[in-house]
Amino acid sequence: LKRSNSSKKEHDGIKGSLRLIKEIKKKEFHKVFIFNSSLRYKIIFSLARVGKIYQFPLFQKKNQDFIEESKKLLFKELNLRVECSPRINLNLNKIKSKTLKKHILLGIGGSGPTKRISSTKFKKLIELFKIKYDCHFFLGTGKSPEEQIILNDILKTNEKICTPLDSLKISETFPIISQCDLAVCNDTSFSHISAALGVNTIVLMSDTPLMYGNYSPFMHPVLPDGIKEITHGSNAKDKINPQKIFEKVLELIN
Repeated sequence: LKRSNSSKKEHDGIKGSLRLIKEIKKKEFHKVFIFNSSLRYKIIFSLARVGKIYQFPLFQKKNQDFIEESKKLLFKELNLRVECSPRINLNLNKIKSKTLKKHILLGIGGSGPTKRISSTKFKKLIELFKIKYDCHFFLGTGKSPEEQIILNDILKTNEKICTPLDSLKISETFPIISQCDLAVCNDTSFSHISAALGVNTIVLMSDTPLMYGNYSPFMHPVLPDGIKEITHGSNAKDKINPQKIFEKVLELIN
């Protein structure tokens, strides 16, 4: 959607919803699955005359477990049972030589400012890695100015041991990520991808419920210091502790 987090805002507000209805009508969809409780989407797809609308129960977003609700919806409407351990299967030869060097994915990007851990904390984590291991880091981020600031600050002191992935398409990063020994990611798309590729992934939970970072057996969430329950609005990224992350690294890498 071209809304407030996009350079174009064609779908914002009432006028934007009317434009979206017009665009959807042209597609002549027979069915739509809405994986949230949004009344807005319900109205939009109804006015767009989509034949069949499948959706979560309305007005139940608060404390909703979207994974369980998704499983219920798919089973109810399609008799489809979905496992809670998504996997991306690649047909490729091993691309990493068998060396003692550790290949680490750092998912430093994030869809919102409260999810993006500072470059200072990632640089501290890199220093902890360097003390213990011979490493090369792949930096997963997007092209937004905010993410590029974090990326460039990390590269200032670590350019020789880091490879940015921001110039690649998401699908082009799959073979690289699949060969990593470990991933450490903000709650961002890279954490979901690396876990789905079977890579042990430390997920830094700073402002979203735990279920976003522990639904897969390859996900290992780390909470901010002093926080026992994380949720939307926790805004605790400054309490993420690099030493605490590295303790989890040692546990997984060994």
